[in-house]
Amino acid sequence: MKKNIFLFSVLAALVTFFSCNNASSSKDAVATDSKDSATAQVDNTAGWKIGVQLWTFRLFTQSEAIAKADSAGVRYVEAFLGQPLDKTSKDTFGISMSAAGRQKLKDILKQHNIQMVAMGVTTPNGKDEWIKTFELAKEFGLSYITSEPIKTQWDLADSLAGVYGIKIAIHDHPKPNVYWSPDSVLAATKGHVNIGSCADLGHWARNGLNLVDCLKKLEGHIYGVHLKDIVTFDKTDARDTVVGKGVIDFAPVFAELNRQNFKGMFSIEHESNWTNSVPDVIETVKFYNDQVSKLKK
Repeated sequence: MKKNIFLFSVLAALVTFFSCNNASSSKDAVATDSKDSATAQVDNTAGWKIGVQLWTFRLFTQSEAIAKADSAGVRYVEAFLGQPLDKTSKDTFGISMSAAGRQKLKDILKQHNIQMVAMGVTTPNGKDEWIKTFELAKEFGLSYITSEPIKTQWDLADSLAGVYGIKIAIHDHPKPNVYWSPDSVLAATKGHVNIGSCADLGHWARNGLNLVDCLKKLEGHIYGVHLKDIVTFDKTDARDTVVGKGVIDFAPVFAELNRQNFKGMFSIEHESNWTNSVPDVIETVKFYNDQVSKLKK
């Protein structure tokens, strides 16, 4: 009897041991899978472009501005309307630009191996101006037009954007601009498949908004980004500073855009140090590259 009790005890102990060991192994496996799932990060940055909004060099001609972008190592630009082409002609960039001026600009871009991806910010007034705006965008092979369209023209703008195959990216300026909040931009996208957002990060911060929350609201509708930093949060006239040196925490911003599989251009728009901003642009490009490299790890 004692022998049977002993054997039973041994068997029970062995069953308990293996059961606990298997349970522990399963728990560890779940913990590992959970950890891997939490830390796993897909790199969606392959389609990203780092460019510069030529407003950064607004005190110079377009020819000079493109040369400055080239010297900063930037291969993509967003043009702004009204910038003089060069010092030898009367042409300015826009729908009234002459055929000769347009050709000269194409030659300048080719000379510097730079691609114009977008232009803005523009607010066409009526069908004729919208058509001329899209014709200009088409001629330069643009992906999108940065705009603050009149609400009553959303349908018109969306329809023409579909015809030309060029998106409209609504830009946000500080309050009291009608598009200061992502909610107003989101409203414009409803029923308009060709209208989305040009997310100006600095202006959202000036408006006291959480940038990641703004990006989440506009998920699937973001065509471009204006990359800038400011020195004071929730102040509409806050001064610009070099990206990465201000109040904006960019790591979660880049992470959110990566999560959304954003495909577009980050246009550096540095509204400071106007006469000598190339070093600031170079520093911003380096900051951007560092942030992107962290997403690849």
